[in-house]
Amino acid sequence: MTPVPDRLSRMVRQVQAQARVPAVSAALHRADRPLWTCTVGETGNDTALGPETAFRIGSVTKTFTAVLTLQCRDDGLLDLDDPLGRHLDLPAHGELTVRRLLSHTAGLQREPHGDVWDTLRAPDADELVAELARAERVLPPGRRYHYSNLGMALLGRLVGQLRGGTWAEVLAERVLDPLGLTATTVTPGPRAATGFLVDAYSDEAHPEPPTDFGAVGPAAQLWSTATDLARWAAFLADPAALDPAGAVLAPATLDEMRWPATVTDETLWSVGFGLGLILVPQGDRVMHVGHDGAMPGFLAAAYGRRGGDGTAGAMGAALLGSSGTAAEVFDLPHRLLAAAAEHDPADITPWRPGPPAPEGVRGLLGRWWGEGFEYVFSWHEGALRARGAGDPPGKPPAVFAPLPDRPDVFRTVAGREVGELLRLTRDERGRVVRMHWATYRFTRAQETFDRYDFRTGG
Repeated sequence: MTPVPDRLSRMVRQVQAQARVPAVSAALHRADRPLWTCTVGETGNDTALGPETAFRIGSVTKTFTAVLTLQCRDDGLLDLDDPLGRHLDLPAHGELTVRRLLSHTAGLQREPHGDVWDTLRAPDADELVAELARAERVLPPGRRYHYSNLGMALLGRLVGQLRGGTWAEVLAERVLDPLGLTATTVTPGPRAATGFLVDAYSDEAHPEPPTDFGAVGPAAQLWSTATDLARWAAFLADPAALDPAGAVLAPATLDEMRWPATVTDETLWSVGFGLGLILVPQGDRVMHVGHDGAMPGFLAAAYGRRGGDGTAGAMGAALLGSSGTAAEVFDLPHRLLAAAAEHDPADITPWRPGPPAPEGVRGLLGRWWGEGFEYVFSWHEGALRARGAGDPPGKPPAVFAPLPDRPDVFRTVAGREVGELLRLTRDERGRVVRMHWATYRFTRAQETFDRYDFRTGG
Protein backbone atom coordinates (compact mmCIF):
# COMPACT_ATOMS: atom_id res chain seq x y z
CA MET A 1 0.00 0.00 0.00
CA THR A 2 1.29 3.47 -0.88
CA PRO A 3 2.11 5.51 2.24
CA VAL A 4 -0.29 8.39 2.66
CA PRO A 5 2.34 11.17 2.39
CA ASP A 6 3.52 9.66 -0.90
CA ARG A 7 -0.08 9.37 -2.12
CA LEU A 8 -0.72 13.04 -1.35
CA SER A 9 2.56 14.12 -2.93
CA ARG A 10 1.70 12.24 -6.10
CA MET A 11 -1.63 14.06 -6.30
CA VAL A 12 0.16 17.41 -6.06
CA ARG A 13 2.80 16.44 -8.62
CA GLN A 14 0.12 15.26 -11.02
CA VAL A 15 -1.73 18.59 -10.85
CA GLN A 16 1.49 20.56 -11.26
CA ALA A 17 2.43 18.59 -14.37
CA GLN A 18 -0.96 18.23 -16.02
CA ALA A 19 -2.18 21.77 -15.29
CA ARG A 20 1.29 23.18 -16.14
CA VAL A 21 1.80 25.28 -13.02
CA PRO A 22 5.30 26.77 -12.69
CA ALA A 23 5.27 26.41 -8.89
CA VAL A 24 2.90 24.62 -6.53
CA SER A 25 2.97 24.56 -2.73
CA ALA A 26 0.63 22.36 -0.70
CA ALA A 27 0.14 21.71 3.02
CA LEU A 28 -2.12 19.59 5.19
CA HIS A 29 -2.70 20.46 8.85
CA ARG A 30 -4.30 18.13 11.37
CA ALA A 31 -4.18 17.93 15.14
CA ASP A 32 -3.05 14.31 15.33
CA ARG A 33 -0.22 14.19 12.78
CA PRO A 34 2.85 16.27 11.88
CA LEU A 35 2.34 19.02 9.33
CA TRP A 36 2.57 17.66 5.78
CA THR A 37 3.97 19.85 2.98
CA CYS A 38 4.85 19.39 -0.68
CA THR A 39 6.36 21.80 -3.20
CA VAL A 40 6.86 21.17 -6.92
CA GLY A 41 8.42 23.38 -9.59
CA GLU A 42 10.36 26.63 -9.52
CA THR A 43 9.62 30.13 -8.24
CA GLY A 44 10.48 31.85 -11.51
CA ASN A 45 13.08 34.04 -9.80
CA ASP A 46 16.37 33.61 -7.95
CA THR A 47 14.80 32.18 -4.77
CA ALA A 48 14.39 28.45 -4.12
CA LEU A 49 10.92 26.97 -3.91
CA GLY A 50 10.04 25.57 -0.48
CA PRO A 51 7.34 25.59 2.20
CA GLU A 52 8.43 29.14 3.11
CA THR A 53 7.71 30.48 -0.39
CA ALA A 54 4.93 33.07 -0.40
CA PHE A 55 2.18 33.20 -3.03
CA ARG A 56 -0.60 35.69 -3.65
CA ILE A 57 -3.78 34.24 -2.11
CA GLY A 58 -6.35 36.57 -3.68
CA SER A 59 -9.86 36.21 -2.32
CA VAL A 60 -8.85 33.88 0.49
CA THR A 61 -8.13 37.29 2.03
CA LYS A 62 -11.90 37.74 2.40
CA THR A 63 -12.05 35.09 5.11
CA PHE A 64 -9.69 37.17 7.26
CA THR A 65 -11.79 40.31 6.73
CA ALA A 66 -14.92 38.37 7.60
CA VAL A 67 -13.40 37.16 10.88
CA LEU A 68 -12.37 40.74 11.73
CA THR A 69 -15.95 41.87 11.08
CA LEU A 70 -17.42 39.19 13.34
CA GLN A 71 -14.90 40.15 16.03
CA CYS A 72 -16.35 43.67 15.92
CA ARG A 73 -19.84 42.22 16.31
CA ASP A 74 -18.81 40.06 19.24
CA ASP A 75 -17.18 43.07 20.91
CA GLY A 76 -20.39 45.08 20.60
CA LEU A 77 -19.07 47.52 18.01
CA LEU A 78 -21.70 46.67 15.41
CA ASP A 79 -24.71 44.48 14.66
CA LEU A 80 -24.73 42.36 11.53
CA ASP A 81 -28.01 43.97 10.50
CA ASP A 82 -26.63 47.49 10.89
CA PRO A 83 -26.57 49.55 7.70
CA LEU A 84 -23.06 50.65 6.77
CA GLY A 85 -24.12 54.27 7.03
CA ARG A 86 -24.55 53.87 10.78
CA HIS A 87 -20.76 53.60 11.11
CA LEU A 88 -19.28 55.11 7.93
CA ASP A 89 -19.88 58.45 6.23
CA LEU A 90 -20.66 57.28 2.69
CA PRO A 91 -22.06 59.18 -0.31
CA ALA A 92 -24.11 56.14 -1.44
CA HIS A 93 -25.08 52.58 -0.49
CA GLY A 94 -25.01 53.31 3.21
CA GLU A 95 -28.28 51.42 3.61
CA LEU A 96 -26.64 48.08 2.75
CA THR A 97 -26.20 45.89 5.80
CA VAL A 98 -23.10 44.21 7.12
CA ARG A 99 -24.73 40.78 6.87
CA ARG A 100 -25.66 41.27 3.20
CA LEU A 101 -22.13 42.34 2.32
CA LEU A 102 -20.59 39.37 4.14
CA SER A 103 -22.84 36.89 2.32
CA HIS A 104 -22.61 38.63 -1.08
CA THR A 105 -26.36 39.21 -1.15
CA ALA A 106 -26.27 43.03 -1.02
CA GLY A 107 -26.60 43.38 -4.79
CA LEU A 108 -23.60 45.72 -5.04
CA GLN A 109 -21.58 45.61 -8.26
CA ARG A 110 -18.54 43.37 -8.32
CA GLU A 111 -15.68 45.90 -8.51
CA PRO A 112 -15.12 49.58 -7.66
CA HIS A 113 -16.05 52.11 -10.31
CA GLY A 114 -13.70 52.09 -13.31
CA ASP A 115 -11.83 49.46 -15.28
CA VAL A 116 -9.63 48.19 -12.46
CA TRP A 117 -8.49 45.12 -14.37
CA ASP A 118 -7.44 47.20 -17.39
CA THR A 119 -5.52 49.83 -15.47
CA LEU A 120 -4.36 47.50 -12.66
CA ARG A 121 -4.76 50.52 -10.42
CA ALA A 122 -7.06 50.14 -7.45
CA PRO A 123 -8.48 53.18 -5.65
CA ASP A 124 -6.98 54.43 -2.43
CA ALA A 125 -9.14 54.85 0.66
CA ASP A 126 -10.37 58.34 -0.24
CA GLU A 127 -11.05 57.43 -3.87
CA LEU A 128 -12.99 54.34 -2.85
CA VAL A 129 -15.47 56.47 -0.92
CA ALA A 130 -15.51 59.40 -3.34
CA GLU A 131 -16.36 57.14 -6.29
CA LEU A 132 -18.90 55.02 -4.40
CA ALA A 133 -21.87 56.98 -5.76
CA ARG A 134 -20.85 55.88 -9.27
CA ALA A 135 -21.03 52.20 -8.31
CA GLU A 136 -24.28 50.43 -9.15
CA ARG A 137 -26.48 48.30 -7.05
CA VAL A 138 -27.04 45.74 -9.77
CA LEU A 139 -29.65 43.71 -7.86
CA PRO A 140 -32.09 44.39 -5.04
CA PRO A 141 -30.63 43.44 -1.64
CA GLY A 142 -31.39 39.84 -0.73
CA ARG A 143 -32.49 38.85 -4.23
CA ARG A 144 -29.66 36.38 -4.83
CA TYR A 145 -25.93 35.74 -4.52
CA HIS A 146 -23.74 38.25 -6.39
CA TYR A 147 -20.02 38.31 -5.60
CA SER A 148 -18.59 41.74 -4.76
CA ASN A 149 -15.00 42.74 -4.08
CA LEU A 150 -16.29 46.26 -3.53
CA GLY A 151 -18.53 45.09 -0.72
CA MET A 152 -15.66 43.37 1.08
CA ALA A 153 -13.50 46.48 0.63
CA LEU A 154 -16.14 48.49 2.45
CA LEU A 155 -16.15 45.98 5.29
CA GLY A 156 -12.39 46.34 5.58
CA ARG A 157 -12.80 50.09 5.85
CA LEU A 158 -15.50 49.56 8.47
CA VAL A 159 -13.20 47.35 10.57
CA GLY A 160 -10.41 49.91 10.46
CA GLN A 161 -12.77 52.74 11.38
CA LEU A 162 -14.20 50.87 14.37
CA ARG A 163 -10.79 49.74 15.64
CA GLY A 164 -8.97 53.03 15.08
CA GLY A 165 -6.35 51.76 12.62
CA THR A 166 -5.87 50.50 9.10
CA TRP A 167 -7.29 47.16 8.00
CA ALA A 168 -3.76 45.75 7.75
CA GLU A 169 -2.84 46.92 11.26
CA VAL A 170 -5.99 45.47 12.77
CA LEU A 171 -5.49 42.19 10.90
CA ALA A 172 -1.96 41.73 12.19
CA GLU A 173 -2.84 42.62 15.77
CA ARG A 174 -6.09 40.71 16.13
CA VAL A 175 -5.69 37.63 13.90
CA LEU A 176 -2.26 36.98 12.42
CA ASP A 177 -0.19 37.46 15.59
CA PRO A 178 -2.51 35.54 17.96
CA LEU A 179 -2.66 32.54 15.60
CA GLY A 180 1.03 32.59 14.75
CA LEU A 181 0.46 33.22 11.04
CA THR A 182 3.79 34.97 10.68
CA ALA A 183 4.16 34.32 6.94
CA THR A 184 0.87 36.01 6.00
CA THR A 185 1.52 39.58 4.90
CA VAL A 186 0.11 42.41 2.79
CA THR A 187 3.30 42.60 0.68
CA PRO A 188 5.17 39.74 -1.03
CA GLY A 189 8.45 39.81 0.90
CA PRO A 190 11.81 38.43 -0.24
CA ARG A 191 10.74 34.80 -0.71
CA ALA A 192 7.77 35.23 -3.01
CA ALA A 193 7.08 33.23 -6.16
CA THR A 194 6.55 35.01 -9.45
CA GLY A 195 3.07 34.73 -10.92
CA PHE A 196 2.63 33.66 -14.54
CA LEU A 197 0.13 33.33 -17.34
CA VAL A 198 0.90 30.04 -19.09
CA ASP A 199 0.22 30.14 -22.83
CA ALA A 200 -2.64 27.86 -23.86
CA TYR A 201 -0.86 26.58 -27.00
CA SER A 202 2.81 26.47 -26.00
CA ASP A 203 4.99 26.00 -22.95
CA GLU A 204 5.71 29.71 -22.59
CA ALA A 205 5.01 31.15 -19.15
CA HIS A 206 4.84 34.94 -19.15
CA PRO A 207 5.18 36.78 -15.83
CA GLU A 208 2.18 38.83 -14.75
CA PRO A 209 2.71 42.40 -13.50
CA PRO A 210 2.75 42.95 -9.73
CA THR A 211 -0.38 44.62 -8.38
CA ASP A 212 -1.32 46.45 -5.21
CA PHE A 213 -5.03 46.39 -4.52
CA GLY A 214 -5.02 49.55 -2.40
CA ALA A 215 -8.29 50.16 -0.61
CA VAL A 216 -9.68 46.94 -2.10
CA GLY A 217 -6.99 45.04 -0.19
CA PRO A 218 -9.45 43.55 2.32
CA ALA A 219 -10.86 41.57 -0.61
CA ALA A 220 -7.67 40.18 -2.18
CA GLN A 221 -4.38 41.72 -1.06
CA LEU A 222 -2.69 39.09 1.09
CA TRP A 223 0.31 36.87 0.44
CA SER A 224 0.89 33.69 2.39
CA THR A 225 2.44 30.23 2.49
CA ALA A 226 0.64 26.93 2.19
CA THR A 227 1.58 26.09 5.78
CA ASP A 228 0.04 29.28 7.15
CA LEU A 229 -3.10 28.83 5.05
CA ALA A 230 -3.57 25.17 6.02
CA ARG A 231 -3.44 26.28 9.66
CA TRP A 232 -5.93 29.06 8.93
CA ALA A 233 -8.28 26.63 7.19
CA ALA A 234 -8.04 24.30 10.19
CA PHE A 235 -9.00 27.23 12.43
CA LEU A 236 -12.07 27.98 10.30
CA ALA A 237 -13.19 24.36 10.66
CA ASP A 238 -12.18 23.69 14.26
CA PRO A 239 -11.41 26.95 16.12
CA ALA A 240 -11.45 25.36 19.58
CA ALA A 241 -8.42 23.24 18.68
CA LEU A 242 -6.24 26.16 17.58
CA ASP A 243 -7.69 28.94 19.72
CA PRO A 244 -9.02 27.21 22.85
CA ALA A 245 -9.43 30.46 24.77
CA GLY A 246 -11.41 32.06 21.95
CA ALA A 247 -8.95 34.95 21.78
CA VAL A 248 -9.52 35.39 18.03
CA LEU A 249 -13.11 34.24 17.72
CA ALA A 250 -15.49 32.14 19.77
CA PRO A 251 -16.32 28.71 18.30
CA ALA A 252 -20.02 29.64 18.35
CA THR A 253 -19.28 32.61 16.12
CA LEU A 254 -17.49 30.37 13.61
CA ASP A 255 -20.57 28.14 13.72
CA GLU A 256 -22.59 31.18 12.75
CA MET A 257 -20.23 32.05 9.91
CA ARG A 258 -20.43 28.51 8.55
CA TRP A 259 -24.23 28.43 8.45
CA PRO A 260 -25.30 28.71 4.78
CA ALA A 261 -26.83 32.10 4.01
CA THR A 262 -27.28 31.48 0.28
CA VAL A 263 -26.33 29.17 -2.56
CA THR A 264 -24.18 30.30 -5.46
CA ASP A 265 -26.37 28.60 -8.10
CA GLU A 266 -30.15 28.42 -7.84
CA THR A 267 -30.45 25.10 -9.68
CA LEU A 268 -27.28 23.30 -8.58
CA TRP A 269 -26.98 23.46 -4.80
CA SER A 270 -23.38 22.23 -4.72
CA VAL A 271 -21.77 25.32 -3.16
CA GLY A 272 -23.10 27.59 -0.43
CA PHE A 273 -21.97 30.84 1.09
CA GLY A 274 -22.04 31.74 4.77
CA LEU A 275 -20.70 34.92 6.32
CA GLY A 276 -17.54 35.39 4.28
CA LEU A 277 -16.97 31.64 3.86
CA ILE A 278 -17.51 29.25 0.96
CA LEU A 279 -19.23 26.00 1.97
CA VAL A 280 -18.70 22.89 -0.17
CA PRO A 281 -20.70 19.77 0.85
CA GLN A 282 -18.84 16.50 0.31
CA GLY A 283 -21.61 13.99 1.06
CA ASP A 284 -22.08 11.82 4.15
CA ARG A 285 -22.49 14.93 6.32
CA VAL A 286 -18.99 16.23 5.50
CA MET A 287 -18.49 19.93 4.84
CA HIS A 288 -15.42 21.77 3.56
CA VAL A 289 -15.26 25.41 4.58
CA GLY A 290 -12.87 28.06 3.31
CA HIS A 291 -12.33 30.08 0.14
CA ASP A 292 -10.70 30.16 -3.28
CA GLY A 293 -8.55 33.00 -4.54
CA ALA A 294 -7.30 34.36 -7.86
CA MET A 295 -5.04 37.26 -8.76
CA PRO A 296 -2.94 37.87 -11.90
CA GLY A 297 -0.50 34.95 -12.03
CA PHE A 298 -1.77 33.18 -8.93
CA LEU A 299 -4.50 30.79 -7.81
CA ALA A 300 -5.12 29.63 -4.24
CA ALA A 301 -7.52 27.49 -2.26
CA ALA A 302 -7.73 26.78 1.47
CA TYR A 303 -10.39 24.61 3.12
CA GLY A 304 -10.99 22.97 6.47
CA ARG A 305 -12.89 19.69 6.86
CA ARG A 306 -15.77 19.08 9.27
CA GLY A 307 -17.70 15.91 10.01
CA GLY A 308 -17.54 12.38 8.70
CA ASP A 309 -15.72 9.21 9.69
CA GLY A 310 -11.95 9.55 9.69
CA THR A 311 -11.85 13.33 9.91
CA ALA A 312 -9.23 14.47 12.39
CA GLY A 313 -9.46 17.53 14.58
CA ALA A 314 -8.14 20.80 13.14
CA MET A 315 -7.97 19.40 9.62
CA GLY A 316 -7.18 21.92 6.89
CA ALA A 317 -5.50 21.89 3.48
CA ALA A 318 -4.14 24.63 1.26
CA LEU A 319 -2.83 24.70 -2.30
CA LEU A 320 -1.06 27.66 -3.86
CA GLY A 321 -0.05 27.91 -7.51
CA SER A 322 1.85 30.43 -9.62
CA SER A 323 -0.42 30.20 -12.65
CA GLY A 324 -3.50 32.33 -13.18
CA THR A 325 -5.36 29.73 -15.24
CA ALA A 326 -4.79 26.31 -13.64
CA ALA A 327 -8.28 25.76 -12.26
CA GLU A 328 -7.26 22.32 -11.00
CA VAL A 329 -5.70 24.17 -8.06
CA PHE A 330 -9.18 24.87 -6.71
CA ASP A 331 -10.19 21.21 -6.52
CA LEU A 332 -7.04 19.70 -5.07
CA PRO A 333 -7.44 20.76 -1.39
CA HIS A 334 -10.78 18.95 -1.33
CA ARG A 335 -9.17 15.82 -2.75
CA LEU A 336 -6.24 16.01 -0.32
CA LEU A 337 -8.59 16.26 2.65
CA ALA A 338 -10.72 13.37 1.44
CA ALA A 339 -7.70 11.17 0.75
CA ALA A 340 -6.18 11.87 4.16
CA ALA A 341 -9.44 11.05 5.93
CA GLU A 342 -9.89 7.84 3.95
CA HIS A 343 -6.35 6.46 3.93
CA ASP A 344 -5.07 7.86 7.23
CA PRO A 345 -8.22 8.26 9.33
CA ALA A 346 -8.21 9.78 12.77
CA ASP A 347 -7.56 7.35 15.58
CA ILE A 348 -10.68 5.97 17.26
CA THR A 349 -11.01 7.05 20.88
CA PRO A 350 -11.98 4.11 23.11
CA TRP A 351 -15.33 4.34 24.86
CA ARG A 352 -15.19 4.35 28.64
CA PRO A 353 -18.03 4.05 31.16
CA GLY A 354 -19.15 7.34 32.70
CA PRO A 355 -21.15 8.47 35.70
CA PRO A 356 -24.89 7.73 35.82
CA ALA A 357 -27.50 10.19 34.64
CA PRO A 358 -28.76 12.57 37.34
CA GLU A 359 -31.63 11.30 39.45
CA GLY A 360 -34.13 13.73 37.94
CA VAL A 361 -33.29 12.68 34.40
CA ARG A 362 -33.18 8.89 34.65
CA GLY A 363 -36.94 8.46 34.48
CA LEU A 364 -37.27 10.14 31.10
CA LEU A 365 -34.60 8.10 29.32
CA GLY A 366 -35.73 5.69 26.63
CA ARG A 367 -38.35 5.79 23.88
CA TRP A 368 -40.96 8.52 23.43
CA TRP A 369 -43.43 9.39 20.70
CA GLY A 370 -44.10 12.82 19.24
CA GLU A 371 -46.08 13.82 16.12
CA GLY A 372 -46.51 10.10 15.40
CA PHE A 373 -42.75 9.45 15.29
CA GLU A 374 -40.54 7.58 17.73
CA TYR A 375 -37.58 9.23 19.50
CA VAL A 376 -34.92 7.93 21.87
CA PHE A 377 -33.81 10.12 24.79
CA SER A 378 -30.47 9.23 26.36
CA TRP A 379 -27.71 10.57 28.59
CA HIS A 380 -24.24 10.69 27.06
CA GLU A 381 -21.12 12.73 27.79
CA GLY A 382 -22.82 14.60 30.59
CA ALA A 383 -25.85 15.81 28.63
CA LEU A 384 -29.41 14.82 27.77
CA ARG A 385 -29.79 13.93 24.10
CA ALA A 386 -32.53 12.90 21.69
CA ARG A 387 -32.52 11.20 18.30
CA GLY A 388 -35.23 10.06 15.96
CA ALA A 389 -35.42 6.27 16.13
CA GLY A 390 -34.92 6.12 12.37
CA ASP A 391 -32.16 8.74 12.12
CA PRO A 392 -29.07 7.68 10.15
CA PRO A 393 -26.01 7.06 12.36
CA GLY A 394 -24.16 10.19 11.25
CA LYS A 395 -26.95 12.63 12.02
CA PRO A 396 -26.11 14.66 15.13
CA PRO A 397 -28.51 14.33 18.08
CA ALA A 398 -30.42 17.12 19.72
CA VAL A 399 -28.61 18.17 22.90
CA PHE A 400 -30.28 19.79 25.91
CA ALA A 401 -29.03 21.94 28.78
CA PRO A 402 -31.07 22.43 31.99
CA LEU A 403 -32.30 25.88 32.89
CA PRO A 404 -30.97 26.53 36.41
CA ASP A 405 -33.88 28.74 37.42
CA ARG A 406 -36.64 26.47 36.01
CA PRO A 407 -36.78 22.89 37.29
CA ASP A 408 -37.71 20.28 34.69
CA VAL A 409 -37.14 22.68 31.79
CA PHE A 410 -34.29 22.28 29.31
CA ARG A 411 -33.05 24.41 26.43
CA THR A 412 -32.14 22.68 23.14
CA VAL A 413 -28.55 23.80 22.52
CA ALA A 414 -27.68 21.75 19.43
CA GLY A 415 -29.32 19.69 16.71
CA ARG A 416 -33.02 19.46 15.94
CA GLU A 417 -35.16 22.33 17.33
CA VAL A 418 -32.11 24.21 18.60
CA GLY A 419 -33.16 27.09 20.84
CA GLU A 420 -36.53 25.54 21.75
CA LEU A 421 -37.61 24.40 25.22
CA LEU A 422 -38.19 20.86 26.48
CA ARG A 423 -40.64 20.80 29.40
CA LEU A 424 -41.20 17.75 31.62
CA THR A 425 -44.49 16.89 33.33
CA ARG A 426 -44.44 14.58 36.33
CA ASP A 427 -47.20 12.71 38.13
CA GLU A 428 -47.83 12.77 41.88
CA ARG A 429 -45.04 10.25 42.41
CA GLY A 430 -42.50 12.33 40.48
CA ARG A 431 -42.42 10.17 37.36
CA VAL A 432 -42.10 11.91 33.98
CA VAL A 433 -45.35 11.04 32.22
CA ARG A 434 -45.19 13.41 29.26
CA MET A 435 -42.97 16.08 27.74
CA HIS A 436 -43.42 19.06 25.47
CA TRP A 437 -40.62 19.84 23.04
CA ALA A 438 -41.01 23.01 20.98
CA THR A 439 -44.62 22.81 22.32
CA TYR A 440 -45.24 19.37 20.69
CA ARG A 441 -46.52 16.69 23.05
CA PHE A 442 -44.33 13.64 23.68
CA THR A 443 -45.73 10.48 25.30
CA ARG A 444 -44.51 6.99 26.06
CA ALA A 445 -46.98 5.45 23.60
CA GLN A 446 -47.92 6.55 20.09
CA GLU A 447 -50.95 8.84 20.19
CA THR A 448 -52.97 10.89 17.74
CA PHE A 449 -53.13 14.64 18.27
CA ASP A 450 -56.47 14.17 20.06
CA ARG A 451 -54.73 11.67 22.39
CA TYR A 452 -55.96 8.33 21.00
CA ASP A 453 -53.52 5.78 22.44
CA PHE A 454 -52.80 2.89 20.02
CA ARG A 455 -51.47 0.75 22.87
CA THR A 456 -54.66 0.84 24.93
CA GLY A 457 -57.12 1.57 22.15
CA GLY A 458 -58.48 4.69 23.84
